[in-house]
Amino acid sequence: MTRVEPKKTSDRLSQRLRSSGFRFTPQRQHVYDVLLQKRDHPTAEEVFIRAKGGMPDISMATVYNCLDTLVQSGLARQVTVDRGATRFCPNMREHCHFYCDVCAQVFDIGLTGE
Repeated sequence: MTRVEPKKTSDRLSQRLRSSGFRFTPQRQHVYDVLLQKRDHPTAEEVFIRAKGGMPDISMATVYNCLDTLVQSGLARQVTVDRGATRFCPNMREHCHFYCDVCAQVFDIGLTGE
């Protein structure tokens, strides 16, 4: 996986938020960074726990609002698996998701012809 420079990520986030009618905030940047750091399709609660490490004052409500904004802006998508909490994926390329019953993880599956 290629590492994206923080400045490029910040510029892309700011531009996408602005074009979607939202403003850039440090909290949105931090939640987006959390999604990009470990692309394991975390739940909102997992994002919250990870976000607290770098931004101790962030609330669960703020994380939910940031995730909702990222989804509405096309920077993340919601992934719903049977009988589980909604998860979040920053991979906006066309792909499918595979849920493993053994390890309870969600994996991206690329489509043929890509």
